Parts: sequence; structure tokens; C-alpha cells
Amino acid sequence: MKQDYKTWLEEQKYDSGTITAQLHRVGRVEKYYGDLDVHFANGTLQNIIDELNYSAEDERRNKQNPSKIKTVGNIRNNLASYKNAVVRYRKFLTGWERSDVEAPVILGPASLSAPIEAEAEFFRQKLSLERDMQAALRLRIGQLGATLSIIDDGAERSVDSGLIDITCTDSKDGALVVIELKAGKADSRAIGQILGYMGDLAEEEEGRVVRGILVAHEFDKRSRSAARVVPTLKLMRYAIDFRFEPEE
Repeated sequence: MKQDYKTWLEEQKYDSGTITAQLHRVGRVEKYYGDLDVHFANGTLQNIIDELNYSAEDERRNKQNPSKIKTVGNIRNNLASYKNAVVRYRKFLTGWERSDVEAPVILGPASLSAPIEAEAEFFRQKLSLERDMQAALRLRIGQLGATLSIIDDGAERSVDSGLIDITCTDSKDGALVVIELKAGKADSRAIGQILGYMGDLAEEEEGRVVRGILVAHEFDKRSRSAARVVPTLKLMRYAIDFRFEPEE
């Protein structure tokens, strides 16, 4: 594990407890599988991730632990936490930021033109805002729903189509709730993204009701139209409230 992984986790605005847990889990995986950096370089990291899969069907059939990691308690929950940790570490190795916004494609010579520099700076600001949004919402999840509780151990949950920003359960009906955050305007791609996460989660948690909440500053016409025919998807706008106080 690279020494600067902890610094990266701090920059992504994970809280101290989550950082400690992520470092511990990556370290434990390395205890049984060896250096993850070497696996990444050799192209074998995905093999470890695949070996950490343990489905609801596996649990029903009482299948044995398929991994090398010795676990105590619920096999599925334990392996899911290790899998999520390895997926997140791979994101770190590939230069991912705590946002699902795609980086702008910059073509041409190494010296950037002013418009491209401005676009890159806007992109960096957008990433920072989305990290701040997630950190803030995790502290105030009740603002989205009084009966919501976060169940993802403080970090994005890994599913086949990506990483869910925040995963909750609703005590009102026991439903799982996928929360996706967008700093700016959400378009039809954001709708497709959250529906993909919802579909993945429904497959992993067979028999559970899955709903989604897409949070953005605004929504385009197509995204609003699409959400109207998906009763399990809710759109929520956020606003930033600035407060000004005199310097003492």
C-alpha cells in the first residue's frame, strides 16, 4: 500500500473513522494476497476483487468463504467491506477523485490555452464541491428524509456499474436508498447512472425495495421528464446558504 493513500483519503473528505477502517481493510487484504500495488501493475487486482464477491444467493446456500481472508461473523458483510476497500484503493491508483464527473478531455500541446485552463479549473472546483456536498450530507442525512440512515460505513459502496455516493436504508419501509450527488445541472446521463446503481443494488439485495434520490443544483428538461415515469426515483435540489460574520 502506498504511503500517500492516507493523504488521498483525507483529501477526498472521508472522516477519520472511515480512513482508519479503509487503511485497515486494505492492509488485511494485503496480508492474505500480497502487495496490491504489485497486483495492480501485473493486472491481477481484478482477480482479487472477483474472489471477494459473495452474493445473497451464496449466503442463502450457505456457501463457504471463497476468499483467502479469514472472517468472523457474517461472510457476506465482511467480504463486501474488503471488496469495497480494494475497489477504492484501485480508484486511488488510477487517479480517481471522489466524484463521478468525467474529466474534460484536453487535446493539443502541453501548454494549455486560456479557455482550456478555465475549463480545467472549473472541473477542479466542481470536484471539490461534490466532495464537500457528500461530506456535509453525511452529517445531515435527515434533511433528505427523517427516516433515512446511512449504512455504507462512511464510504461509497461498490456495485457493478460504479460507486454509489451514499447508501441508506429507510426505517419507514425497510427500503434501500441510493443517493447520487451532482454539483451542477443533472442531465439524462445522471438519470441513467443512478438507475444503473439502483438496478445493481436490487440484484445484489434480492427481495429488497430499492429507491433513488438524485441531488443536484438543477435538472434539465429531459431528466425531469424521465424521473416522472420512475416512481422510485426522487429529484432533490440543493442550495448553498452563505453566512457572514464580522471578524473579531
